[in-house]
Amino acid sequence: MFIQKFPSGPFLTNAYVIGCHATKQAAIIDPAPKSAISIMTCLEQNQFNCNKILLTHTHWDHIADVAPLKKQTGATVYVHPLDVPNLEQPGADGLPFWIPIEGVNPDFFLNEGDLISIGNISIRVIHTPGHSSGSVCLYCAEENILFSGDTLFAGTIGNLSFPTSQPDLMWPSLAKLRQLPPQTIVYPGHGVQTSIGSEPWLAHAKEKFG
Repeated sequence: MFIQKFPSGPFLTNAYVIGCHATKQAAIIDPAPKSAISIMTCLEQNQFNCNKILLTHTHWDHIADVAPLKKQTGATVYVHPLDVPNLEQPGADGLPFWIPIEGVNPDFFLNEGDLISIGNISIRVIHTPGHSSGSVCLYCAEENILFSGDTLFAGTIGNLSFPTSQPDLMWPSLAKLRQLPPQTIVYPGHGVQTSIGSEPWLAHAKEKFG
């Protein structure tokens, strides 16, 4: 699997391009503010055909460049149903932002257990509400890789104080992630990568962060 990270925008949100070397199919995960130019350059340099934009959630720093990238690539947009309102109307979640963001209608939904294909790569959707009601993680079992959005970071978890956060749901969400193999590499929505095995506190996350 090809993976390229693009820390972008005021919060250095991690946008990703993931691709299948064999088929040259690719997807974008969480196109952050000012990530579009770098992402398009990456796609062109690697001769990838990008036909999917996958969103781990719809806080503005994860969706700001969805509209321009959808227009440039023709990709379809995937999001969990519970996070749709803020994708269609940025700011509906009550979070302030100070850059223009164009709303986008989703093409497909990401629900628990769904399998998304990117060429020969299969990614399973894990619904992980907490940071937002429609937060998801994207898990590739064959590659031992998890894209965790703002659910899980190296050493910590996503903010639970936002208007659409659901703190009580974060703990079972983290318990799901704890069941993944310890060697699973975690690519988060901010900061550096980690692994499930490197986060032993997952066993008592509520006591640590609740």
